Amino acid sequence: MKILLVDDHSLFLQSLKVLLTASGFQVVGTAENGMEALKQARLLKPDLILMDIEMPVCDGLAATRLIKAEMPQIKIVMLTVSSSDEHLFEAVKSGASGYLLKSQSADRFLEMIAQVEHGGAVLPPELAARLLEEFARQAQHLEQPVEGAADDLTARQLEILTLVARGLTYHQVGEALHLSEATVRYHMSQILERLHLENRAQVIAYAARHGL
Repeated sequence: MKILLVDDHSLFLQSLKVLLTASGFQVVGTAENGMEALKQARLLKPDLILMDIEMPVCDGLAATRLIKAEMPQIKIVMLTVSSSDEHLFEAVKSGASGYLLKSQSADRFLEMIAQVEHGGAVLPPELAARLLEEFARQAQHLEQPVEGAADDLTARQLEILTLVARGLTYHQVGEALHLSEATVRYHMSQILERLHLENRAQVIAYAARHGL
């Protein structure tokens, strides 16, 4: 997995590069603001971008929207010191595949990056709960009826969607439904396609909005 690092603090940037390289990841480049990140993404075609939020010239949220609009296949994980609800919700809306806090231990950080490499989204449990609560709160104020897109899902896919929205991992969902993890991942890919979603965080938000 080719990784691009984006942060305006040079010391942190280099330290993160050393950590990832020593752990077997391929760091193909670095950038210190959102516009540099866009240029590097076009040039290097990374699989994953670790993106700081607060940067000069162009912040991480704006850069995420620009990159996802042009290169939707690139996964972007926000890496920040902030656990601000506003930043969290905006990151998900912008298309980020995850949201990691810089205060995490190195071991936990590497574990969550590995989850991205294997197709998962990364969101610390406490932030996932807040995200679910916020979208549930917003759903209460919706005057429009629930959209019918969920009708396109099979009964099994609805079961999986509901369990994933509760925070279960694919392995845990498989155990609960007596399915292999590979089967759960296949169903999740079908769910994402049928609901026109991009990642697990958006699935959680969708489930909250629609009362699943």
